[in-house]
Amino acid sequence: MKTETPRPASPVTVPALALILAALAMIGPFTIDTYLPSFPFIGADLQATPAQMQQTLSLYLLTLALMTLFHGTLSDSFGRRPVILASLALYVVTAAGCALATSLPQLLFWRAIQGLAAGAGIIVGRAIIRDSFSGHEAQRLMSLVTMIFGIAPAIAPVIGGWLQGWFGWRTIFWFLATYGVLLFFAAARRLPETHPLAARQPFQARPLLRNYLRLGSDPKLVLLCLAIAFNFSGFFLYVVSAPAVIYDLLGMSEKDFAWLFVPGISGVMFGAFLSGRLAERLSPRRTVFTAYLIMCAAVMFNIVYSLFFPPALPWTVLPVMIYTVGMALAMPSVSLLALDLFPQLRGMTSSLQGFAHSLIAGLTAGLVSPLLSGSALMLACGMGGMALLGWLSWMFYLRVAASNR
Repeated sequence: MKTETPRPASPVTVPALALILAALAMIGPFTIDTYLPSFPFIGADLQATPAQMQQTLSLYLLTLALMTLFHGTLSDSFGRRPVILASLALYVVTAAGCALATSLPQLLFWRAIQGLAAGAGIIVGRAIIRDSFSGHEAQRLMSLVTMIFGIAPAIAPVIGGWLQGWFGWRTIFWFLATYGVLLFFAAARRLPETHPLAARQPFQARPLLRNYLRLGSDPKLVLLCLAIAFNFSGFFLYVVSAPAVIYDLLGMSEKDFAWLFVPGISGVMFGAFLSGRLAERLSPRRTVFTAYLIMCAAVMFNIVYSLFFPPALPWTVLPVMIYTVGMALAMPSVSLLALDLFPQLRGMTSSLQGFAHSLIAGLTAGLVSPLLSGSALMLACGMGGMALLGWLSWMFYLRVAASNR
């Protein structure tokens, strides 16, 4: 008897669902990337040093990591839609707070609160995909979402650079508030509820802690989460170091951030496209193996070029683009392997993925980037170190999975 693939719980079409979920996931890169071109200008206006400005990013990422432990769990208990809508409402308030900030402490406060709201879309969105689809269809939809989502990091710094040039840095946060309002109404009208009442988990402290201990002590899940986080941080290192790369290493202006972001995100979109096309042809393990070969080639080229030549276009950004192809090729397969480990706790599993992702990203922004961003060679080595840690996490996962058979 043929098993029927589960479908979305509302009449929303698959492309429309992918568009809404991608738009929700875009909140993260918009919140990070749009204001990067304004770092020197915000610093001058609020009398903040470059190191203090970097903390507006790392603090946001750390609170984002903390709250990702709860977005999925809350959606397991109260449903997917209420969590997303409440988070969007809070996000709009925090974006307005950032726009109205008159001092660095105020900006830091609103950025910290913003981190509590910004992660719901991508965390709960992954659970919605897995609620609605299985097997190859889930991988194809996740790849489609990744492709659409990939537009945001490419256009965010371009939008930020132009808004900075035309109207100043506060306009960037008003833009984010407007985006949040539009997305709130779109989600309220079209986003389906995919987690029925009968499947919901009680939101109680003791079962919650017990489930987190259960998931957090599973070596396969931990290793898969770390593989995704380290793979991404190899690219994210360049994202958070973008002001240094564009202004200092390449000697360009606030309107030139597209030279770094467009190639990188083009790689993300192409890698996601490949993942969707290969879903029925290659096993997840073969797909991930291919992805690491691509990332390794990018790292080697980056290090060798940086050893012998000064930063220059296109060679400084070309390895970033190649790296992101491999990163995006691996991500859907690794994410789905993690979500399938605990089918009844997909929201919580997605939260743990997001926590590892955001925590490693926050450490990359707050600790690694300030140490390495002054040198193209050091950045190349940092990318290589992150890729190596991701590969080791994947290899240990394979070993643990084989031993449990």
